[in-house]
Amino acid sequence: MTKNLFGGCTLLLLTACATTRPAAVQAPIRQVLTTQAAAWNRGDIPAFMQGYWRSDSLVFIGKRGPTYGWQQTLDNYRSSYPDATAMGQLAFSDLYITPNGPQAAHVVGRWHLTRPTAGDVGGHFLLVFRQVKGHWVIVADHTNSER
Repeated sequence: MTKNLFGGCTLLLLTACATTRPAAVQAPIRQVLTTQAAAWNRGDIPAFMQGYWRSDSLVFIGKRGPTYGWQQTLDNYRSSYPDATAMGQLAFSDLYITPNGPQAAHVVGRWHLTRPTAGDVGGHFLLVFRQVKGHWVIVADHTNSER
């Protein structure tokens, strides 16, 4: 009985130590999104893409369905937003970051592009983040637009 109680207490202690502190996950993820918005707002799509996992396994799901791979996602952004005017100014809001463990999280939020000549556009997104080689990156992005 004592052995089972000791084992149970040890397991409980290990579980408590392994529990992710939300702030430890949320702050670096918010920083990725802030850095992405700043890059976008200066018209720098390659810098914006640094927030994504540079892998053929990256998935982006938009209105045309899924796109696989970092390079293809970059190419799609460049095609859809050929210049700074088309890109406009990006803002993220209503971010709800949920840790899924010490090295994974998902984010639900809103995005909005202010574009004086092309018209504003925005929508919602669900991002899956993972910590890869010590850096938080987006491994899956499901974004919709409301036009």
